[in-house]
Amino acid sequence: MASSTALFLHSHAAAFCKPSVGSTSSRRLVSGRVVCQAAESDGTLSRRLALTVLIGAAAVGSKVSPADAAYGEAANIFGKPKTNTEFSPYSGEGFKLSIPSKWSPSGEVEYPGQVLRYEDNFDSTTNVTVTITPTDKKSIADYGSPEQFLTQVDYLLGKQAYSGKTDSEGGFGSGLVASANILESSTPEVGGKQYYYLSVLTRTADGTEGGRHQLLTATVSDGKLYICKAQAGDKRWFKGARQFVETAASSFSLA
Repeated sequence: MASSTALFLHSHAAAFCKPSVGSTSSRRLVSGRVVCQAAESDGTLSRRLALTVLIGAAAVGSKVSPADAAYGEAANIFGKPKTNTEFSPYSGEGFKLSIPSKWSPSGEVEYPGQVLRYEDNFDSTTNVTVTITPTDKKSIADYGSPEQFLTQVDYLLGKQAYSGKTDSEGGFGSGLVASANILESSTPEVGGKQYYYLSVLTRTADGTEGGRHQLLTATVSDGKLYICKAQAGDKRWFKGARQFVETAASSFSLA
């Protein structure tokens, strides 16, 4: 509106700066503006007319049309906060996390101490679970390094249905039916508590997804081991599931 108002004022100034025949006028440049001064003997530009022009310009400059207001709201240029509808907050037994809004609760129990499971409405392989089990450890660090911790909870990585020889399976060692590669591990501290975070890619001989990305966030509090595991098949991981799995796992913390 500022630019359109400036054009409006400029056009009127130009219109009223044209001297009439027989009149005397002077023209000078002040701060980048053309200012016209009519001689006292010429009454073509009266004070009343000049005041009317200024009032009209001010009215146009301050008015916001409904169309402009609607555009501002849609584009959020007025600073109105937006609500994230892709995730929903969840509070459980001493923990909290963000769950993708399009995932639904599941009654399937996979692991000991499981207290929560949500899965993608279109693919049950893409899911998040939370387990709470007793422990004699005072801190997650008492399990050793993140890699050592993973060997003690490797049941979370799933089981292989096929138990035969796999010498012909490319990428697997002789007699092995599954492999797990740690892609990332870290030991962040949140609210005075240490956490272990691991990103693991598992592959099995009878897998149909080319592997699974499994993200674990774990911590210990009050004699309990808390583990959040979010996962997705390798194909869906690269088709958009990654952001939902990563957010679910990284948002997990003690309440």
